[in-house]
Amino acid sequence: MNFTAQTVPYHQTGYFSRLITDYLSGDKFLKSFYEHPVSFAGIDAAIQNRENFPTDRGLLVKILVEQYKNLPVRDSVLENLAALSKENSFTITTAHQPAIFTGHLYFIYKILHVIKIAELLSGRYPDRRFIPVYYMGSEDADLEELGQIYLDKEKLTWETDQGGAVGRMSTDGLEKIISRIEGEYSGAPYGQELIQLLKDCYLRSNNIQEATLKILHHLFGQKGLIILVPDNAMLKSTMRAVFRDDLTNHIPFELISNNIKQLSTKYPAQANPREINLFYLKENIRERLEIKNGLYHVFNTNIHFTREELLEELDRFPERFSPNVILRGLYQETILPNIVFVGGGGETAYWLELKPLFQQYHIPYPVLILRNSFLLIRNNWRKKLEKAGLSTADVFQSEEKWMEDFVRLHSSRQLNLDIQQTEMKQVYSSIKNISGQIDKTLVQHVDKLETQTLRKLEELEKKIIRAEKKNHEEVRKKIYEIREGLFPLGNLQERLDNFIPWYANYGMSFFDLIYQHSLTLEQSFVILKEEN
Repeated sequence: MNFTAQTVPYHQTGYFSRLITDYLSGDKFLKSFYEHPVSFAGIDAAIQNRENFPTDRGLLVKILVEQYKNLPVRDSVLENLAALSKENSFTITTAHQPAIFTGHLYFIYKILHVIKIAELLSGRYPDRRFIPVYYMGSEDADLEELGQIYLDKEKLTWETDQGGAVGRMSTDGLEKIISRIEGEYSGAPYGQELIQLLKDCYLRSNNIQEATLKILHHLFGQKGLIILVPDNAMLKSTMRAVFRDDLTNHIPFELISNNIKQLSTKYPAQANPREINLFYLKENIRERLEIKNGLYHVFNTNIHFTREELLEELDRFPERFSPNVILRGLYQETILPNIVFVGGGGETAYWLELKPLFQQYHIPYPVLILRNSFLLIRNNWRKKLEKAGLSTADVFQSEEKWMEDFVRLHSSRQLNLDIQQTEMKQVYSSIKNISGQIDKTLVQHVDKLETQTLRKLEELEKKIIRAEKKNHEEVRKKIYEIREGLFPLGNLQERLDNFIPWYANYGMSFFDLIYQHSLTLEQSFVILKEEN
């Protein structure tokens, strides 16, 4: 795969919120909302904080070994599992829900980002070991989001009536989507290999979290990725005190609400806390807990508890309590010896709300790194860009700006009125000299007339350009086609497309390409352009 890379600052893309671009630029207002800068100094401080925190490594390794017992052996994974039990090892973590067939491309980018950072830090700190971890959000119940993929802008939806945590759902019904994928990609260079992989992982697994564990182990196990399924009674037992505090004292609600008030003086809130930030998780149920008339009710069910009954349920069955977005990060950082969290724009935004929670429970807060973003431009789109006279630096401009640049470059007619504006300024300068000699108060009136005239000329120039654009409607159609190809349905490519077409055509080389061009602590958008 012959691709060249160039980077673009995130703020120039137009696809990231002001909160994120301000965070990346080190905005002073935001500095109190996180603990460490994205730098080696920040890494040093995070390591020091983590070294002083007693992570139950023995429990973590025990659970991971159990989760991996039926998977093919990968030496790099075994080495990392062994290393996790040692105090000089630390994790670099990303988290995501187990979307079918890995969901959108950015999920792949997140995983390769943590692998690349772990490699970088292992070289910089030879006396320590850094382990890439994917923390599976398998308890998420949003099937509408997780049960679909897009292939060439066509949405393929998993038809199932199952409820509750998606990770626990049976994979029944996914064979229909795999059959559809097989019909389209089996003839591609790596199509048969891809189809066999999907069948092995999804049709020979008991549930979605097992299938996700299998496919990610196959794709990234050789790079040492550790996959953790935190839906586990023993792991959740470490959170009993925090869960009890949330259920009875509502401390997380108070802390995060106050922090959001400060943050929202400049930015909109990303995630709002509830009085209770736990779901009740049992069989095919994952519903929030709420207090009504002195009882704890499980929303959308007939299940309810007294205070004493609920606390007894927590003591006996901690696995039945599922943290929401407010408590999930705290759970993650409690059970992992983590120093870096890699997340998307939305994740980074809500992590900026959470610092008081970590301070309250004395849990080390990690370095927050925005995940890598890529735009992949294949040969056909590169050629179309070049034919339209557009460079890769132009791709984030609007369609109208593309059209304006094109007509200015290619039109044989005069489209700007710069000369005329200069002449009008000279005319009004002369008028001001004449009128000012008679009455100085007239100069201000002439200035207003000049301003009005120049504004009228600017409006006229825009109309001239709009009229010329209409003479290039064929070009507009081509530009629209290019934008739809690079930004499907108006989205960033990574927020809609899946890895399947790329694997079908390039095999494992696709992941090598992304890994090769993955940034580490640098924070820029990467454009990869095929050159052959």
